[in-house]
Amino acid sequence: MASDLEESLAFQIKAVGLPEPVREHTFAKPRRWRFDFAWPDILLAVEVEGGVWNRGRHGRGSGIVGDIEKGNAAAMRGWRMLRVTGDMVKKGEAVRLIEEWFKREKDE
Repeated sequence: MASDLEESLAFQIKAVGLPEPVREHTFAKPRRWRFDFAWPDILLAVEVEGGVWNRGRHGRGSGIVGDIEKGNAAAMRGWRMLRVTGDMVKKGEAVRLIEEWFKREKDE
C-alpha cells in the first residue's frame, strides 16, 4: 500500500511531465524487494524513506541493514537508486532531483 508521501511524489512526477514510473517494481527475484518508483528501461529507482525521524522501519537497525542489503543487490544488477526523505517530497526537492536525473540522462 502506497504511503501519502509516495502518492504526493507520484502526483508531482505527473504534474511536471516526467515519464510515468512503475510503482512497487519487484526486482532480484526470488526476493520480494520492491522499489517505490522505477523506470526499468533506464534502471533508475526512487525510494521514499518515510519515518526517518520517528524511529520508523528505516530508522531502526534491522531496517537499515535491510535497506543496505537491498541497495547493494540493486547496484549489483546495474540499478541506480535515488533515496529521498519525506521532507524532500513535501518541499518539492525530490521531484526536482528526479527531473535533474532525466535531464542529465537526456544530455548524455
